[in-house]
Amino acid sequence: MNILDDLKLQYRLGGIAMRVIFWNIGCFLISLVLFYNFSTAQFAFPNWLALSSDPAVFMFKPWTFLTYAFFHYGFLHLLFNMMVLNFASNLFLTFFTQKQYLGLYILGAIFSGIVFALSFYFLNISAPIVGASAAIMAILMGVTTYQPLMNVRLLLIGNVKLWHITAVILVLDLMQFRLDNTGGHISHLAGAFFGFLFIKLLQNGTDLSKIVSKTLDFFASLFKKSPSTPFTKVHKNYKKPTEKVTSRIVTKDKTQQQIDEILDKISQSGYDCLTKEEKEFLFKAGK
Repeated sequence: MNILDDLKLQYRLGGIAMRVIFWNIGCFLISLVLFYNFSTAQFAFPNWLALSSDPAVFMFKPWTFLTYAFFHYGFLHLLFNMMVLNFASNLFLTFFTQKQYLGLYILGAIFSGIVFALSFYFLNISAPIVGASAAIMAILMGVTTYQPLMNVRLLLIGNVKLWHITAVILVLDLMQFRLDNTGGHISHLAGAFFGFLFIKLLQNGTDLSKIVSKTLDFFASLFKKSPSTPFTKVHKNYKKPTEKVTSRIVTKDKTQQQIDEILDKISQSGYDCLTKEEKEFLFKAGK
């Protein structure tokens, strides 16, 4: 088996978490070919993929509230995000379903994108954003909200509580809030808040992931071809009237009853005691 076949197998059998990681890597490779400027060593994402804080842009490109969460500004940006995503995904899928995982990832990205766009609009700042960090924070915060005291073993550190890891990441976001990448930190905090809200609602019986599941099922049904069946001639089997069937059954019962009576008479008094009509009836019934 070559590398390509191995990757196909991992994609097919790895579950939704592995597929989301593959989608992020695939989008990065595509953007590397289409949007990377090698002379400046920077990405130039178009405004129909990156999320802009300009209402004149995102109002007419609402899909960017989701597409931004699958692209990254660089290899290290992608690598760190995928490492955290893989870590958070394994923990989350220990307690929740794959549909809930995908629903939280998508809804967390959309919610964080809305918070980012509105925040920058009111701050009078115009800037684009890309990255899966906000959706990943929603996943991490979600499982932390559900199992904050879970023991997690970290390399060179040992066992720590899950909430310690999440708290350190949130504190770092708060500390760097006004230093650099303000939009990214806003979206991270928004994603963490949505992850917390998602789990609390789920514990109270409201599963927000059903919004995503039903939406995906709806669009899938639009592209699903209805099975075409060739024209076949239908033959109707006409049943005989119920009255005739009943009549035949009743007649058979009466005949058998009469035979039984004649046989009883023979057993008691012998064959010679039968009348001419009984002998003829028994003869006809024996044919």
